[in-house]
Amino acid sequence: MLISAEHDVIRLLADPLRAQIVELLAGGPACTCHLVADTGASQSNVSNHLRVLRQAGVVVAEPRGRYTFYRLRPEVFDSAAGYLAGLAEKARASVDARREC
Repeated sequence: MLISAEHDVIRLLADPLRAQIVELLAGGPACTCHLVADTGASQSNVSNHLRVLRQAGVVVAEPRGRYTFYRLRPEVFDSAAGYLAGLAEKARASVDARREC
């Protein structure tokens, strides 16, 4: 479950390693050992970031035998993208709407 939707997805991606993990998972499900190898980060560091992403509802854990694979929830990113697109549209519409001092 997301903590507070769009804002939290953006905040979560502010961490460079977490953003790298999300980008790797966009290529398909992966287990911690894959993510450790691909990022060069320690297993505990990757696991901590996956826990945060899982608790926020950004990734889903899927046990497969001895391993747990993680995959992204695309709808979370659709929602965040919609939020950002809305901000861009609002900025375009108000480019000449200066407030007086």
